[in-house]
Amino acid sequence: MKKLGMLFLSIFMVFSVLAACSQSAPSSNGEKSGGAKEGKKRFAIVFKNTGNPYGEKQMEGFKNAIEELGHEAILKAPDQPTAEAQIQMIEELISQKVDSIAIVGNDPDALQPALKKAMDQGIKVLSLDSAVNAKSRMVHVNQADPERIGRVQIQAISEMIGGKGQIAVLSATSQATNQNTWIEWMKKELEDPKYKDIELVKVAYGDDLRDKSVSETEALLKSYPNLKGIIAPTTVGIAAAGKVLTDKGLKGKVKLTGLGLPSEMAEYIESGVCDWMYLWNPIDVGYLAGYTADALVSGKITGKVGDKFTAGDIGDKEVVQDGDGTQIMLGDPFKFDSSNIAEWKEVY
Repeated sequence: MKKLGMLFLSIFMVFSVLAACSQSAPSSNGEKSGGAKEGKKRFAIVFKNTGNPYGEKQMEGFKNAIEELGHEAILKAPDQPTAEAQIQMIEELISQKVDSIAIVGNDPDALQPALKKAMDQGIKVLSLDSAVNAKSRMVHVNQADPERIGRVQIQAISEMIGGKGQIAVLSATSQATNQNTWIEWMKKELEDPKYKDIELVKVAYGDDLRDKSVSETEALLKSYPNLKGIIAPTTVGIAAAGKVLTDKGLKGKVKLTGLGLPSEMAEYIESGVCDWMYLWNPIDVGYLAGYTADALVSGKITGKVGDKFTAGDIGDKEVVQDGDGTQIMLGDPFKFDSSNIAEWKEVY
């Protein structure tokens, strides 16, 4: 009887230990027995292509926001700025079951099937900088008002060339939604009678590649020997154009403006090749996208008009209408000239 009692006691102790372990130990997939997930959430950003300083700063801002929130940031960009390359990356992120994907679209429509697949699997999708269509995302993070961006660049080049002469636009890719929207607003601004003596002769595409942008600038100068001004609403394009105009000794003969990184354009502004240009802080664009992604994942917003949240150091933001979809605005474009470029070139 004594041995039997000891056996029952041993069995009881074994079951007690097993029960305690089942209640306290997490399962192998990182969930407690109650089903609540442990650990960091994973937020991905996919930029247009590698080797783009603007994109690197944007991803840096996104990473800063996500890590500030205590989560993991995944930064991705293909070698070439194509929709096909981005689709492959989106598929990889879906298989990794990330919590959110922020996309800087190389094409407004081609990414839709992949992004819709992501959303169907519960992944929160947003676009930033270069938008995808409204069916492909929950909300878009816009760096500034597209109308103001487009119109201000025409106003700038008009002032630079004295309101008369031929101008050209050196854009990124022909499918880039942000570039195309800005260019449409440029054309609308040119409809004003005060620009009757300005002729837009061509929109060229450098595909946001340095060498191709240089070649396209050279081609513009050769095809239009009377060209008076170039607008490059792309950081890669404006820097490439600045180099070409400098190398060819065309300072003052062909004016240059657009959207550029202060660190890359400082030498051209200081030399007078570019009187002034515009941009916003790409770090802030990425940072706002990071906080927007978190707000979507946490359920603070759904992407509907009127949704509000606080985006860290940027402050309070509200979701507004954007055509068939919705967007969140960062702010107005900022003017960089000889009076402030020395300060800003040290920032980004």
